[in-house]
Amino acid sequence: MSWVTRLQPDLILGRPVVSLTPDLLQQYHLKGLVLDVDDTLVPLKAAEASEELVQWVKQIRQVATLWLVSNNLSENRISGIARSLNLPYITSAAKPSRRKLRQAVTAMNLPVEQVAMVGDRLFTDVLAGNRLGMFTILVEPMVDPALAVRSYPVRTFEVWVSQALGVSLTAKQQNLKNPDKS
Repeated sequence: MSWVTRLQPDLILGRPVVSLTPDLLQQYHLKGLVLDVDDTLVPLKAAEASEELVQWVKQIRQVATLWLVSNNLSENRISGIARSLNLPYITSAAKPSRRKLRQAVTAMNLPVEQVAMVGDRLFTDVLAGNRLGMFTILVEPMVDPALAVRSYPVRTFEVWVSQALGVSLTAKQQNLKNPDKS
C-alpha cells in the first residue's frame, strides 16, 4: 500500500461532521462509524457535546452503530463527552495504530468494510482507518467560535505533505474512488 493510498480519504466532506447525513451513509453502504473526538466532534477544549451534535448523533444512530475512539489520554474528559452522547468510547488509541480501531469494530459486530473511520486528521484518523481496511471520511474540524481565527499548524502541515505526495483533497470530488468498497 503506497503512502498516497494510505492517506487518501474515501470521502472528503469539506464540512464538519454534523453535515454527514444518513443518506450518505446508506449511499456508501456504511452501518457503523468510528468517530474521532477532538476537533472532529467537539472543539479541543470542550468538555461536553453541543446540542447540535447530540441531535446529529440521534439522527445517525438510526442507521449506524457509533463508537468514539480518541487519542486523547484524558479518561475524564472523553468519558464526559461520551456520556453526553450516550456512546461507547476508547481513549489513548495511539492512532495511526489499528489496535483500538479494531477493538471498536469488533464490538460493533460488523464487517470492517461497512464501518467508516471519521476524523479531521490525515496522519492519525485517515491513516489508521485505511490501514485497517475501513472506509475513511475526512471532515473539517469543529472549531470553538472564540478561537475561530486560530490556525491548525499540524493539520495544515499534514495537508501540505499529503498533497506533495499526490493525495487529492478536493472536497467537491468527494473522492468516489471506491463507491462500492463494501
